[in-house]
Amino acid sequence: MTFQAAIFDMDGLLLDTERVCMGIFKEACEAQNVPFIEELYLSIIGCNAKRIEQLFREGYGPSVDYPALNQEWRVRYTAVVKHQAIPVKEGVIELLEWLKANKIPMAVATSTQHDIAIKKLELAGLDGYFDVLATGCEVEHGKPHPEIYFLAAERLGMAADTCLAFEDSNNGTHAAVAANMITYQIPDLVEPSAEVIKLGHQILPSMIDVLVDLKMRKA
Repeated sequence: MTFQAAIFDMDGLLLDTERVCMGIFKEACEAQNVPFIEELYLSIIGCNAKRIEQLFREGYGPSVDYPALNQEWRVRYTAVVKHQAIPVKEGVIELLEWLKANKIPMAVATSTQHDIAIKKLELAGLDGYFDVLATGCEVEHGKPHPEIYFLAAERLGMAADTCLAFEDSNNGTHAAVAANMITYQIPDLVEPSAEVIKLGHQILPSMIDVLVDLKMRKA
């Protein structure tokens, strides 16, 4: 396996964000007297704002005031993530340091909007590792479409098929594989679906395992 760059998802992959976000969404549902549907919530992980709205409108139907629910959720979420560091997931720093030592350019490709993504990385102390950032608000088609990965590769000045991609969600993994990247999936809240498993990418339990695997392949 040869690669020239590495592109990372952020939430649920670099940062242990998804549990925080789901808890805040539950609070927003309670405040708006809307039922929390776990299966529906898990289906939106890895999607950008446009796709999340589509899935929630389909899932909840016209009886739910989506703008009010979304506003409640976003205000509560922003109040947390713009002021508190989200914990970095196990093995992330070790992997980033190894890639840095090997002079591998790195990018983040996240569905999160640009200003919040920057703040999350800064608060977590990860911003200095990445050369470029591609965010969900900058693409027409969010994950599982590969557009955001092509954008990140372009900003790195690399061909997509020379890049490693790291994801936790099924939506993100579909995007990375569709971009023809060498893809690692490290599941977080959602286990890989049967459909995703058939894509033939690497699925490992933690970033520590990813680092071990990369070192073995590079040796």
